[in-house]
Amino acid sequence: MLDDPPESDTDAPANITHWYDPSSTATTITDGDGTRVVDDDGTEYLDFVSQLYCVNAGHGNRAIVDAMTDQLQRIQYVSSAKRTPARTELSRELAAVAPDSLSNVLFSVSGSEANELAMTIARDYADAPKVLSRWRSYHGSTYGAGSTTGDPETREPLEAHASTSGAVKFLPPMSYDSPFDADTPAELAEAAADHLEFVIKNEGPDTIAAILTEPIAGTSGAYTAPPGYFERVRELCDEYDILLIVDEVITGFGRCGDWFGIQTAGVEPDMLTFAKGVTSAYAPLAGTMMRPEIAEQVRSGGFDIGQTFGGHPVGCAAGVAALEEYADGLIENVRAADDAFADRLSALERTHDVVADVRGRGFLRAVEFADPETGAPFHDPRVDDGDNPVRDVIDAAGDRGVLFGAGRPATQLMLAPPLCATTDEIDTAVETLGSAIDTVF
Repeated sequence: MLDDPPESDTDAPANITHWYDPSSTATTITDGDGTRVVDDDGTEYLDFVSQLYCVNAGHGNRAIVDAMTDQLQRIQYVSSAKRTPARTELSRELAAVAPDSLSNVLFSVSGSEANELAMTIARDYADAPKVLSRWRSYHGSTYGAGSTTGDPETREPLEAHASTSGAVKFLPPMSYDSPFDADTPAELAEAAADHLEFVIKNEGPDTIAAILTEPIAGTSGAYTAPPGYFERVRELCDEYDILLIVDEVITGFGRCGDWFGIQTAGVEPDMLTFAKGVTSAYAPLAGTMMRPEIAEQVRSGGFDIGQTFGGHPVGCAAGVAALEEYADGLIENVRAADDAFADRLSALERTHDVVADVRGRGFLRAVEFADPETGAPFHDPRVDDGDNPVRDVIDAAGDRGVLFGAGRPATQLMLAPPLCATTDEIDTAVETLGSAIDTVF
């Protein structure tokens, strides 16, 4: 047995967490059930961020665990270059619930890799190098996916020593702190779509393979597009022969009240990427769905790229079970609680003048903070040093037993509970958030 590693001056554990912050200590989670998790001290928390927007079916779902166990007892791993029943079944189930335009799936491991696969396929299909994505987006933290991410906090560490080409940004139709001069949602949709068309023309339509976009913004703030915006985006893609790829890594599998977020906008994409909720995060699994004509080109030309764990059979078994759970009342629960969730947060905005905006859809919501006198953030982590009161609100809520997540940038916090959350739990979470705001501000 190897000797124990030497202790550092900080006596830090050997594991370095993702999004590591040397100034804070990560909570150790040891158990969970439904909407709640427990730490190593036995403290219970209401998990209102589903860990990383992914435990959609809640913790400890027996049907998903049993499906994974059954698969492990049959065969534990099958090469991603071969077929196996779990993959075949999940592919059929995904095609049944996805937008009608999509019928084929290529599995991968993570959302970042799914987006990179989508970009690779789109560039080959369109024979064009560029992919357009919006500022304040998040599509992953690997080099390829990170290049399309519009969040500087992700891109800056990735591109400190190297960068990728073919990534072009456009401005999103944000309802709060908008870059466009618009007084109504209709004006915002028109201005944002006109801007996108300008970017397309400026770059040259023939050089653009695809537009990659989240249908509802994820960690950048749960922004919903104004009515008519995605319809116009679809028209622009058709007019200029550009593929529309929707990133459903966070918004998929019921989180926004339908199987996929783009279905709440009534628009048919050319490709769709997914991860996280497909297994309720019980196992790593992701994938890229596409129109039949795109899939036919992949099949006819071959695809000499692969990932060892793409479409892992245990993950696929978990995915089949998770989809059954979503269909068996969980998505309906999101729809039923949608208005109540929005109403509770609107009341929070009315009673706390530091809450500048609340927004979102279904079980993906954001609360934005700003100085009521200036309208500016109290602390903008992109340019300001020192303590951030939004982080303090999250810590104060955690001390009261409710977990929220920080948005990107952390001028806002995110609320994304498991789909099994009740209206009573929503009430508890929002009341706790109000108490934490009162304590900090």
